[in-house]
Amino acid sequence: TAFLLHLSTWRSTTTEESDSSAPVEDVYVDKKAVDKLTEGFLTHYLPDLQNSKRALQELTQNQLVLLETLDQEVTKFRECNTLLDLNSLFTEAKVYHNKLVNIRKEMIMLHEKTTKLKKRALKLQQQKQKEALEKEQQREKELERERQLIAKPAKRT
Repeated sequence: TAFLLHLSTWRSTTTEESDSSAPVEDVYVDKKAVDKLTEGFLTHYLPDLQNSKRALQELTQNQLVLLETLDQEVTKFRECNTLLDLNSLFTEAKVYHNKLVNIRKEMIMLHEKTTKLKKRALKLQQQKQKEALEKEQQREKELERERQLIAKPAKRT
């Protein structure tokens, strides 16, 4: 069985003439010829197309692997940044710990100074009380001495 294949070719005229086109001819082609031409076409181009398809599939697979690897690297960088943040926090904690240690030392030193000052104040207070007591005793002795020095009337016998 044959079928009608309508072929159109375009004729170009010289530049002076206007463009016109007209179908050249109608051709009847045998089905076997079409099958053989198709088979030849496929035989000629199919291996290259299949190779291209395989290459594209491999490329796609490689891209997926690359994307996965890239995602893992991004995750590693995020973890690295997290570690840097942790290191920064530990460094900051160490600084504050040192400040607390220094404040504690200063508080201990101030406590010791306060204790010494309290002892000194107590000694001074005791010394003032002692001096005041001695002064009072001295005054009483002087008063007693003055009383004894005051002339007493002699007793008549």
